[in-house]
Amino acid sequence: MTHDLTEAEKGLIHEKIRGKFAQAAAAPGGCFRYPTGREGLKQQGYPEAILVKLPAALSDAFCGVGNPFRLGPVYPGDAVLDVGCGVGVDTLIAALLAGPQGRVLGLDVTPEMIAKARENLALTGLDHVAFEVGPAESLPFLNNTFDVVISNGVFNLTLNKEQALREAHRVLKPGGRLMVADMMLTAPLPEDRADRIDNWYQ
Repeated sequence: MTHDLTEAEKGLIHEKIRGKFAQAAAAPGGCFRYPTGREGLKQQGYPEAILVKLPAALSDAFCGVGNPFRLGPVYPGDAVLDVGCGVGVDTLIAALLAGPQGRVLGLDVTPEMIAKARENLALTGLDHVAFEVGPAESLPFLNNTFDVVISNGVFNLTLNKEQALREAHRVLKPGGRLMVADMMLTAPLPEDRADRIDNWYQ
């Protein structure tokens, strides 16, 4: 379907996705059909030893679809990029794992999410974390920059998934780790829904 989208349709999809996540930045409750907040973190298997270090406002804002940290380690001193960081929950967890000798960046296409992530950062006292606005398909970082790239529920929303994955590979150091939690279809959509543009942002 993505190859047949017009530029106007692509623009509409981007606009609607940004609108949905701008709303989620202000009030995540009710925006998603799966458990969010601290209950979502627990159901996705985030360790309690990490959760107790998170400010309540940060835990409550979680709206990820999975737990990318189940896929591999973040070591002390690692440089980590969180693509589609939202309000920064996974970014700040990565910062706790990487420690003060690490470096962690969160990137999101929605300015409201980045603004909220910076507010959440201020609650933690962590000083080796930064947040930037930007798209997954065109990462504003040099080649071979990061030890780990994480992402949680973002690639399914990306129109050009191949380009986004190429960009993640480009910014990873040789031997770096890509750890993605996401949603995917396991069966074809019903015919009456298969070509609906609003599939992208419901």
